[in-house]
Amino acid sequence: MIELSLLQKLSSASVLVVGDVMLDRYYNGDSQRISPEAPVPVVKISKIEDKAGGAANVARNIAHLDGKVALLGIIGNDSAGVSLRQLLASEQIHSELIQQQHKPTIAKMRVVSRQQQIVRLDQEDTFSSADAKLLADRFAAVFSHYDVIVFSDYNKGSLQHIAGMIALAKAAGKTVLVDPKQADLCVYSGADVITPNLAEFKLAGGKAGSVDEMLNSARQLMQQNSLAAILLTRSEQGMSLISATEHHHFPAQVLEVSDVTGAGDTVIATLAVMLGAGMSLQDATQLANLAAGIVVGKVGAATVSPEELAAKLNKDLFRQGDFYQTPFDKVLQHIQFARQNGERIVFTNGCFDILHAGHVRYLAQAKALGDRLVVGLNSDASVRRLKGEQRPINSLEDRATVLASLASVDWVVPFGDDTAEHDTPLKLISTILPDVLVKGGDYSIDTIVGADVVLANGGEVRVLTFVDGRSTSKVISKIQDLQGKQ
Repeated sequence: MIELSLLQKLSSASVLVVGDVMLDRYYNGDSQRISPEAPVPVVKISKIEDKAGGAANVARNIAHLDGKVALLGIIGNDSAGVSLRQLLASEQIHSELIQQQHKPTIAKMRVVSRQQQIVRLDQEDTFSSADAKLLADRFAAVFSHYDVIVFSDYNKGSLQHIAGMIALAKAAGKTVLVDPKQADLCVYSGADVITPNLAEFKLAGGKAGSVDEMLNSARQLMQQNSLAAILLTRSEQGMSLISATEHHHFPAQVLEVSDVTGAGDTVIATLAVMLGAGMSLQDATQLANLAAGIVVGKVGAATVSPEELAAKLNKDLFRQGDFYQTPFDKVLQHIQFARQNGERIVFTNGCFDILHAGHVRYLAQAKALGDRLVVGLNSDASVRRLKGEQRPINSLEDRATVLASLASVDWVVPFGDDTAEHDTPLKLISTILPDVLVKGGDYSIDTIVGADVVLANGGEVRVLTFVDGRSTSKVISKIQDLQGKQ
């Protein structure tokens, strides 16, 4: 059984991603008429958005899971390459990119209107053996600094010398994972795990008419090509982890699928981080399966955070007493990543001493105003100053544990530990700069702490009505009345 505490060790994972890097560029706009020049829609562009694609998206997923990650690939001397370098820097990914003068940066340009892709334009040239040799030489110089090596093969030519790189990594005791695109799996000989989807598995000679046939076929391929394990992603049938002596099936997560873009990148990235943090292959695969279930519920090449994985696991593990809460410096980093994914950050705060139905409904309403909810939680010292010496009833850790277990809450951040001047969340709000600030009760916006900061930053402030008859004070009073009658 996976322990939630292991998710606090993800920063110990050190991963090098090697492969075909790309820039994904999205031209977003509205379309209300057909062109007079040809029977095609006219899209009035309102926003241009760049994202890291291909192997760079694998690295991005690793960074968002708190792993230390570097990216090795080939780009051109062009504006797309400049954009890609800037994206890597913003995502806290160490760049080992090789710039070539005679080849463009691989770029996938999509025109999107009303959430519908109209057309995709690809700019790319297949890399030569000489290009691939430069990458292999650079790999030999840097790989020793990393514990896990991920090869992300999109069949663009940069991994023509992958066999030698795998041999080098394995001779040094590294864990090697491969997302394959080649039909001949012998080029990946020596890898610890390859992660083909069902179509790639069949292209390589695998058969999947039945589960037994799939297992036998996978083991034949593993033996023929010196592979230690295959993690086969099977769409709605989930995933199957297959080694020479055992196998494990992981059912697909039941949720509404919005977009499968980049799900394979999320799988191998999660696997790499979890193995790098010391998890077993079976446990790492379980988390990779959970991550895939989360990411396909998002639009575009999205990512997964440790908090989302913790929340998903919490249903099974919360009763065991395990507790996962993100350190504040990581919260700020994860909020930045969420914003880069286009997610809206909502903030609210309170003592939440004895959690009741009013709190739960209020937090659910707050979460509905955006994508991620941050709860500022008064420290024990702060609660005593505000509510009296007999409060809080529950300690900060207990209150945070209960709040973090709610599906609506993404992060819990304590405040007010030192003096009375810090009993308000103003400093916290000024640091986080939420898109939406929420307060419950009979407040006017001009009396809400931090409202001016949020509004000045272009955010909004909302006041929600508490559920009548629900309050911590009333719960405590009722308990005291019952004790007095005994």
